[in-house]
Amino acid sequence: MKFSQMQYNRPNVDEIAETSNQLTAELAAATTAEQAFAVYEKYDDFSEKTGSMFNLAEIRHTLDTTNEFYATEKDFIDEYGPKAEELHQKWTETLLKSQFRPQMEEKWGNLMFLNAEIELKTFKPEIIEDLQEENRLITEYDKLMASAQIDFDGKKLTLAQMGKYAENPDRKIREDSIRATAGWRMNQAAQLDEIYDKLVKIRTKIAQTLGHEKFTQVGYYRMQRNCYDKEMVAKFRDGVKKYIVPIVTKLKAEQAARIGVDRIKFYDNAFEYPDGNATPKGTPEEIFAHGKKMYHELSPETAEFIDFMLENELFDVITRPGKSPGGYCSTLPEYKAPFIFANFNGTSGDIDVLTHEAGHALAAHIAMNNIKPSALQEYSAETAEIHSMSMEFFTWPWMKGFFAEQTDKYYYSHLASALIFIPYGTMVDEFQHIMYENPQLTPAERHQEWLKLEAQYRPWLDLSDIPYISEGRMWQAQLHIYLYPFYYIDYCLAQIMALSFWAIDQKNHSEAWQKYLRLLSLAGTKTFVDLIGDAGLPTPFVADNLKLVSDAALEWLNKRK
Repeated sequence: MKFSQMQYNRPNVDEIAETSNQLTAELAAATTAEQAFAVYEKYDDFSEKTGSMFNLAEIRHTLDTTNEFYATEKDFIDEYGPKAEELHQKWTETLLKSQFRPQMEEKWGNLMFLNAEIELKTFKPEIIEDLQEENRLITEYDKLMASAQIDFDGKKLTLAQMGKYAENPDRKIREDSIRATAGWRMNQAAQLDEIYDKLVKIRTKIAQTLGHEKFTQVGYYRMQRNCYDKEMVAKFRDGVKKYIVPIVTKLKAEQAARIGVDRIKFYDNAFEYPDGNATPKGTPEEIFAHGKKMYHELSPETAEFIDFMLENELFDVITRPGKSPGGYCSTLPEYKAPFIFANFNGTSGDIDVLTHEAGHALAAHIAMNNIKPSALQEYSAETAEIHSMSMEFFTWPWMKGFFAEQTDKYYYSHLASALIFIPYGTMVDEFQHIMYENPQLTPAERHQEWLKLEAQYRPWLDLSDIPYISEGRMWQAQLHIYLYPFYYIDYCLAQIMALSFWAIDQKNHSEAWQKYLRLLSLAGTKTFVDLIGDAGLPTPFVADNLKLVSDAALEWLNKRK
């Protein structure tokens, strides 16, 4: 079904409660394993239909945050979501206590039960009001970012539209654009500080109600961390500082020499070539036409997928006033449909979106059409990011159709940026650990912590010119810090895995692609650690593996600089 034809009807909360309670009672009363299986499958179908309505409303709200109808529905979801979680908790408790759990584990595996046990640790009815407040604050941040109208270049521009000016060959234009964006953010600084301060405090309160002194462990539970802990993540961060920061410092020194500056200012950071960065050719329609050709030629699986996405209007990538910033892939399980949301701005990032978010969507498409129950479709976030980041590299052979004579420039920038991102992403993670381990910090102290981390993870960057940036406020631009605590390290772990796929692909495309398809086919049936082991990829929690992967990429870059 086409996205525009999908009918939204607000789920009836009384009917949800009645159905959920009835199925929970039926599961408890089951006298045979077959009855338990049947009840579980009915609950699964019911959850998919209800979840699809909620996701549909949330997608349409982000498409136009000024739409009053969907703004009201978003408020309803923020308010009702925690109450629905209470119903789901009763179901989950009954499932875990079922006398037929051994038979269900034999049929579906034990991982979904391990994840259910983790899920129970994130909720108690006593935190419903606090969860509602957390949702309200998240929506407030999202609306604030979507409201940006920055006067620049004779236009009123959104944050996404300002992005392309940061890559302009004219340094004065780059500087002015960053100053204009920073100026808008500075005007919102007090509100941004207040929203985050309230989020840290409400999340800490939630954690304490759940029996934890700090929010960190609850954040890990929310992220479904079922095979590694914060100590292993700390080792990963140490490996990044030891092996990857020096490599990126070298790459950034080469960039500074290439663009003719002594030291990279914040407004030079995204500018890589004196004659301009690689930019895609053509209109969005032409980009999608080549994207369709690319996915038709890549594999039968991607051909079927891209036709389904395009025929059913499952992309919205044009930036416009009122549209939320950023990009994501959501799902509408009732229709077995992924949905890709993005903000094209005329940079190479537009192509990365087409490949990155399509990697997410392909994985969801395969899982929704081949795996039941839905709990086994639900891989953790770092696994999801392997799907997306690896797809960026698997589509390299078709980049000439997007970049023409600038293709080699794109290859270099894309691979280099994969390495360059890792210190930044790791810095975001360490910042969040500091914030939730020290919830009493003032806004000014938070900014100082960010500046300390900048010195460790991005020592090449001169932050001195622009007050908003020099004060250490740029973390406020990273929506994950507000919306999805502890998510960001998943990108870093996955980037190492994607670079591993890239290295295999350079030697044997067929082998790499088959490993990738197998990873997608397993969806959420294995943990992250077991999935990468199955694919023959190196664990990122051993520092020497970071060196092996990054050295392979650096060797390729050194031959082509």
